Amino acid sequence: MAELRPSGAPGPTAPPAPGPTAPPAFASLFPPGLHAIYGECRRLYPDQPNPLQVTAIVKYWLGGPDPLDYVSMYRNVGSPSANIPEHWHYISFGLSDLYGDNRVHEFTGTDGPSGFGFELTFRLKRETGESAPPTWPAELMQGLARYVFQSENTFCSGDHVSWHSPLDNSESRIQHMLLTEDAQMQPVQTPFGVVTFLQIVGVCTEELHSAQQWNGQGILELLRTVPVAGGPWLITDMRRGETIFEIDPHLQQERVDKGIETDGSNLSGVSAKCAWDDLSRPPEDDEDSRSICIGTQPRRLSGKDTEQIRETLRRGLEINSKPVLPPINPQRQNGLAHDRAPSRKDSLESDSSTAIIPHELIRTRQLESVHLKFNQESGALIPLCLRGRLLHGRHFTYKSITGDMAITFVSTGVEGAFATEEHPYAAHGPWLQVRRPFFFSLLPFVDSSLSTPPLLPWQLLIGWLVQSTLYFLCSSGWSELQS
Repeated sequence: MAELRPSGAPGPTAPPAPGPTAPPAFASLFPPGLHAIYGECRRLYPDQPNPLQVTAIVKYWLGGPDPLDYVSMYRNVGSPSANIPEHWHYISFGLSDLYGDNRVHEFTGTDGPSGFGFELTFRLKRETGESAPPTWPAELMQGLARYVFQSENTFCSGDHVSWHSPLDNSESRIQHMLLTEDAQMQPVQTPFGVVTFLQIVGVCTEELHSAQQWNGQGILELLRTVPVAGGPWLITDMRRGETIFEIDPHLQQERVDKGIETDGSNLSGVSAKCAWDDLSRPPEDDEDSRSICIGTQPRRLSGKDTEQIRETLRRGLEINSKPVLPPINPQRQNGLAHDRAPSRKDSLESDSSTAIIPHELIRTRQLESVHLKFNQESGALIPLCLRGRLLHGRHFTYKSITGDMAITFVSTGVEGAFATEEHPYAAHGPWLQVRRPFFFSLLPFVDSSLSTPPLLPWQLLIGWLVQSTLYFLCSSGWSELQS
């Protein structure tokens, strides 16, 4: 539950927002992390020292439901000469460490990220005659923040969010989001680490699909070239009724399709509703590894295996000539720790989980046949996996949203995979890898002329026998991904 008030209004937990000229008494009472971010806001908006602010009445660290303590809302005049319209600029406070006393985030030093390492921003086109900013973007940002706190997954520029609903609960076509660096906000060095600012950009379904099939950064660049679809500062217009491909039909074929063919996709994995089952032998007991897929209490990966999967996703974001999966060994790969801001799970569990790893999670099993299950939306990404990843010598991972299970598809050119040409189906605890040859049998189902090719009639349960009796099952009866 939140309330709206000027950021300078008195409150039990929110003293007046200090700027460069704030009285020393206020500055000394103000949380240092919050003060540092306000300094960047005051740099951009020196004439708005006390913007309207949506404030969590009961703070998250006191048991409240909203992770963001505050969302400030500024009026930005834009630049008509540069096709930048007037808009509302929303800035969150709470994903980074505002207090430095471990009430929300563990303090890990000043050199790394502060908290999760970022705050969210959003730019909404101001409607004619609108005198105050709408407050729905604040709840949208709270929803994304809840996801980050609950999953302990961070965002980075180029990420996409499948929302499946108009962002403002209207009839708008803007129903999904991309994330990018904020057009004006600069990274801030706080006493508790570095904070960057990731801007939410509202997009249509067709634009989201193109971002999935190609890459988010490429679609963001296209949006910047179309003033009504975002322009240079990627301002979201909830009244936009056309996609960039309807505005300029050449963009799909000349930019997106060629980009997929030349570059592939940099989407290396998704959180999904998925499961797998070993058909090689019947389950021996309730503790059998197959229980991770069909039991009511999923088996959990060790912290080390979870780290390996995270490294897989991080690796996939790099466009390398020789993609590499991290080896299964007690040592973490170097040089990857700062590709993304580490999650709280990274910092709290990785050290303790390296000492003892259950033997059954270390042992890699070669499987003769595997049953894969995906919901409709996850299965619709199989063409992406084929065209955008495996055919370019890369890998793609589905990470279960209901447990710690994961399915990684690897191509022949990926080093470090434990699935081999001789044993194309291999499992390391709840982590399954499938080697590329299986996918050649699926290519006839993929229509490369479509941005989201129909793979199968999803209303049916379809299985078909391929190679070593590997079954692939997709069903629309499963729940959709969380929006």
